[in-house]
Amino acid sequence: MIGKLKGLIDSYGEDYVILDVQGVGYQVHCSARTLQALPAAGEAAVLSIETYVREDQIKLFGFRTDGEREWFRLLQTVQGVGAKVALAILGTLAPPDLANAIALRDKAAVARTPGVGPKVAERIVTELRDKAPAFSNVDPALVQLSGAVDEKRAPQPVADAISALVNLGYGQPQAAAAIAAASRSAGEKAETAQLIRLGLKELAK
Repeated sequence: MIGKLKGLIDSYGEDYVILDVQGVGYQVHCSARTLQALPAAGEAAVLSIETYVREDQIKLFGFRTDGEREWFRLLQTVQGVGAKVALAILGTLAPPDLANAIALRDKAAVARTPGVGPKVAERIVTELRDKAPAFSNVDPALVQLSGAVDEKRAPQPVADAISALVNLGYGQPQAAAAIAAASRSAGEKAETAQLIRLGLKELAK
């Protein structure tokens, strides 16, 4: 199996690049984000490769980092997500942003991907939730808080404060992040009104 290719950019297609490796041109399918980040034709490039072998074809998928390739594999463990959809998701969200969206159950961010509907986005943030924090830079306390809010187990003042910010028009992940920060600074005994004030200050930063 091919795991990595290092060569010169020969040419670009709509969703692929031809990478010249010592005179052999490899057609490597990449996300839009990866294609935009690659250098001009004639310049050197290195791609992490995922090799798909089918009865009628061999297909190569290329990524800028091994971590992005891991996300490509991970996404396809979710029902309804094949190689094409996984690549589209990585073209819409950079790996850190995808990890954060999953960790915070922000299915709206995932659903911005063309071809990904609400049901698939819901499955992604639900099924990959336990794996996302390891890839993300989200505060673990926030991940825990976000989960608690989803499951109606957060302390009542915290849940009420997040609900108030959502009612003001903020997204649930942003509201949860702001109240998580407010809760850390105000302490466990903070009242709802105090958390709301501090949360709004966090959002205004």
